[in-house]
Amino acid sequence: MNRQFILLIADTVRTDMLGCYGNPAMHTPNLDRLCAQGVRYDNAYSCQPVCGPARSAIFTGLFPHSNGVVANSLPLGDNVKTIGQRLADAGVHCGYIGKWHLDGGDYFGLGRCPEGFDPEYWYDMRCYLSELSEQDRMRSRRSATAFDPDWTADKTYAGRCTDRALRFLQANRDTDFFLTVSYDEPHGPCICPPPYNTMYRDTQMPPSPNYADDLSQKPLMQTLWAGPDAAAAPETLRTCGGGLSLFLGANSFMDAQVGRLLEVIDRDFADAMVLFTSDHGDMLGNHRLQMKNAAMYKEIANVPLIVRGGAAGQTVSAPASHIDILPTVLEYMGLPIPRLLEGKSMLRQIYDPSQRVNEYVYTEFTRYEVDHDGFGGLQMMRGVTDGRYKLVLHLCDTDELYDLQTDPAEVRNLIGSAGHAAARDRLHDALLEQMNATRDPYRGYQWACRPWRAGKRPLWENDAFTRQRENEEYEPRQLDYDTGLPMEKAVRSKKLYDSKK
Repeated sequence: MNRQFILLIADTVRTDMLGCYGNPAMHTPNLDRLCAQGVRYDNAYSCQPVCGPARSAIFTGLFPHSNGVVANSLPLGDNVKTIGQRLADAGVHCGYIGKWHLDGGDYFGLGRCPEGFDPEYWYDMRCYLSELSEQDRMRSRRSATAFDPDWTADKTYAGRCTDRALRFLQANRDTDFFLTVSYDEPHGPCICPPPYNTMYRDTQMPPSPNYADDLSQKPLMQTLWAGPDAAAAPETLRTCGGGLSLFLGANSFMDAQVGRLLEVIDRDFADAMVLFTSDHGDMLGNHRLQMKNAAMYKEIANVPLIVRGGAAGQTVSAPASHIDILPTVLEYMGLPIPRLLEGKSMLRQIYDPSQRVNEYVYTEFTRYEVDHDGFGGLQMMRGVTDGRYKLVLHLCDTDELYDLQTDPAEVRNLIGSAGHAAARDRLHDALLEQMNATRDPYRGYQWACRPWRAGKRPLWENDAFTRQRENEEYEPRQLDYDTGLPMEKAVRSKKLYDSKK
């Protein structure tokens, strides 16, 4: 039997934008059907809630701080290998169709197929724009085009990505393959044809107490981020300033394009594993915020994740992460998982949802985009959740702790609560260890010595270890600085003096 894995990615989809996650106002019949036939993850997290960094983790199995894409418009590190390169080297045919955002170019990319993927099917957004006239290029960037009679589904990016994906499937029925279809929709400008362009008139997002969050106990950056909405009437925020209708319409249009794929997959690829997710969500007025930035709120960091090909009609409430997708694909393909990767395979959990893969999952932020002077600029954030509690550290701002069981809307910041100190400190220790284990280049005593953490003191040597990159798949073993010989241990003491003296 062929091993075939199909990864479907949407851009900017929250869990409550899918009917299968409990919002009956959402028209997403195809993804709802996929969910009914597979496993739904309720606590899956993006590694960084902004387009490029989020995708970098999915396609390298390394956190953004490890692969180099800590902001939009930065390229992957030269010694970082993608899933396409790893699978192609093992004889698996790889197709990538849609938004890439990892070549260091602008929003649309460079139009060049990266190593490992089949150039015949490569189709990033620059490829799409190159097919359009100059006038149509400009129309493709205006939301009002959604109401132009001649801008039919076949002229949209989602429509053309789907057409190309169907060609790939037709040509690869009897091969081992990994296919990614990466939609830009429903990301703005939210162009979608009838009936989707008017489907959500007068629709509001579900009510939540966090629309009334006064942000007084939150990081200063959130008040700056909120801008005029910091003083807005909470009820007015549920329509996202009037821009919600087309956004949700583009989401349902994306679902319809997924439906075109599922029709063929159901008929000809019944044994393939199909995974759907989104790179991140959008605040849409929750906590008085719009878009995404340095936060771990569920609206932007807790993403939909649905997998068909294992158990059917079940849910996983344990924490999950995008960092685990690449190891999962490798195991599914029968390939070894390199020690360099920073996630774990979810395959056993996909087959048996009672299994727990992660005790903790992590989200980070460095900046939104190198091209943007605004959007808060540098925002050093690291976060962790165990499913019950969520700890978010803001290196230059106020930290956050939430009890998701008693406060699912994440309104009450418990960072200074003595009654929650044990849970807070446990998550803090796990986060510091994760930063060490993944060689986070931004780690240092500042993350440990927080105002609420007694007993932590600044040390010049921090934990006094050197932590070299350990990768023996595509490069020689690194050399020990002190000997010039291949290192025996990647992690070893580097203590220069006894700090107790």
